[in-house]
Amino acid sequence: MTPEFSQHLAQTLSEIDAAGLMKRERPIASPQGGHIEVAGREVLNLCANNYLGLADHPALVAAAQAALQEHGYGMASVRFICGTNTVHRALEERLAAFLEKDDAILFAACFDANGGLFEPLLGPEDAVISDALNHASIIDGIRLCKAKRYRYANSDMGQLEDQLKAARADKARHVMIATDGVFSMDGFLAKLPEITALAERYGALVMVDDCHATGFMGPQGRGMPHHFGVADKVDILTGTLGKALGGAIGGYIAGPQAVIDLLRQRARPYLFSNALPPAVCAASITAIDLVERGDDLRERLFNNTAYWRAGLARLGFDLLPGEHPIVPVMLGDARLSQDMAARLFELGVYVAGFFFPVVPQGTARIRTQMNAALSREDLDQALEAFGQAGQDVGVVA
Repeated sequence: MTPEFSQHLAQTLSEIDAAGLMKRERPIASPQGGHIEVAGREVLNLCANNYLGLADHPALVAAAQAALQEHGYGMASVRFICGTNTVHRALEERLAAFLEKDDAILFAACFDANGGLFEPLLGPEDAVISDALNHASIIDGIRLCKAKRYRYANSDMGQLEDQLKAARADKARHVMIATDGVFSMDGFLAKLPEITALAERYGALVMVDDCHATGFMGPQGRGMPHHFGVADKVDILTGTLGKALGGAIGGYIAGPQAVIDLLRQRARPYLFSNALPPAVCAASITAIDLVERGDDLRERLFNNTAYWRAGLARLGFDLLPGEHPIVPVMLGDARLSQDMAARLFELGVYVAGFFFPVVPQGTARIRTQMNAALSREDLDQALEAFGQAGQDVGVVA
């Protein structure tokens, strides 16, 4: 590396740090859960995507261990060469049945699923219309395809209709609307009834990234399309195995058979990435089984969410409205979010500050996330810590 380039990198990192935007990782020395060990201390964990508390569930651990014994550690290949195991197809079929789609296809992560979705399906004669707050993986996936791009303000159905009209006026062959099911930084739910109605009116396809809903939103945790009763009107679902479905790694696309068949032939992240480890697939099948009969976990999760939200509001914190287990505490300033996160850690609560470029400038926050594994005593302890930390950093009186 040249001295000039090394100096350039050092200067860039210095500027990031000076602006209060440096992200620092804290190694966890225990299984992921409602309580974790960090830096030799046990702390409450309020910022994992482990919504149902399954990440350390004994049944998932046992399924993974059995798969390791039966299938080994890894496939050492991509799927179409010699990387497809019977457990891969078993998981794809289980996902498709759970989500009520024809078929599903696995990826190393949902980032890869979204990155590989658009290019094989849409060409320069087509159009894709994207919500402005869509996840970075959707944005990047759209950039990789040659379709004409349109965008509408978050959940603005008037703008969405305007863009549908514009795409049709521009003679688009096929039009796809792309949206998150839940917008992960805010916890807002996409307006899927209105979106699907507009799609039907203008002859468009609907793609939903349901990462922050699958497993705990809707009947039996089948996600946002089922939550709103429009599952038959959503064409393509993408999602993850890394949140409510066990918290490991892996993503998927579920949809019509022809879509899945074409993606197997042309989705580049699928064709050029190693197959998922069999242990992850086996544990994910077990996770879906637990999710389907997990009404008690979902009830506990949403009871925790309501209690937590009410407690934070009572303390005087600025919250975004909503019903989702994502409960953002709005702070505005990046450095303030880090200072408060550090003070909370001292008080025994593990959270993370979210700031640019993860969220827009001036909207820094601490994104708290509820978990079915947390007890009422845990939440009371966390509320006491939030009240103390909020006073210490001058956020609440």
